Amino acid sequence: MTSLRAGRESRNGRLISAILANAVAAYAEVEARADREWRLPAVMFNAMVSEPVAIRRGLSYGPHERQKLDIYRPAPELDRNTIIVFFYGGGWRRGERATYHFVGAALAARGFTMVIPDYRLFPQFGFPSFMEDAALAYRFVQEKLNREKRKVALMGHSAGAHIATLLTLDRRYLADLPPPIAVVGLAGPYSFDPTTFPRTRPIFRAAASNPDEARPAAFASAVSPPMFLARGVRDRVVGAANAEDLTRALRSHGVFVENRLYAGIGHAGLILSFARPFRGRASALADCVDFIQRATCGRKKLTAPG
Repeated sequence: MTSLRAGRESRNGRLISAILANAVAAYAEVEARADREWRLPAVMFNAMVSEPVAIRRGLSYGPHERQKLDIYRPAPELDRNTIIVFFYGGGWRRGERATYHFVGAALAARGFTMVIPDYRLFPQFGFPSFMEDAALAYRFVQEKLNREKRKVALMGHSAGAHIATLLTLDRRYLADLPPPIAVVGLAGPYSFDPTTFPRTRPIFRAAASNPDEARPAAFASAVSPPMFLARGVRDRVVGAANAEDLTRALRSHGVFVENRLYAGIGHAGLILSFARPFRGRASALADCVDFIQRATCGRKKLTAPG
């Protein structure tokens, strides 16, 4: 009788957890579609983080108060000798590095040194200020944190994926620095014209005379690094054409691109799948780890795109 009661309680507990997870995920999607902050889910997931990683917070990579970053280091026995710089999303209007503790901890626990910078936001600052901050943070990583000459990859979600890919592809930003070995873009707007949409037009006012300056797909070339582009099938925030356009542009130059769609999740759900309660919903975390590891081992480890 005791074992039956324990079994029922266990099943009930799992059911309640699933219901709560579904509710939180639905809330995050609604907020993302409405272009609002969805910090609450991340706060909840950060509280569940138990990965054994060392964290150094608040390092300044520039003089502005937003020019700070956090570093997540793996246990020495797990170290893959690779640094990943992660740029979070938020419509270029909001976000803070502490919200993405669950991302830094998840990847550091899998052997990567994670760097998560803040950057300047609209309305105080518009394009290209956040790009200049991304370049400055990358320089800080290469010159101050990378004395061992480790390989460096970039990763971003939503607006952060736009930042990561544009930083890589428009070589004016990193002209005198070693380029990233690989890029992971999660639900990014890579090809849309931000100067034509009411929500983004004021942010990208400086690119009005030449919108291609703000479009990563416009800078695809034969020297671009391999990329992993991922999107949730239920994404109603960023159109599917963005990943398709960038994939096509890169592959036309012979660049390896792995383009993944994940069923059952949306825009926020893709990055939330890195959090412990959601890892069973999509394999995005494992797939990103696998891609970056293959990319850092050399192009021979990357199979031709299907």
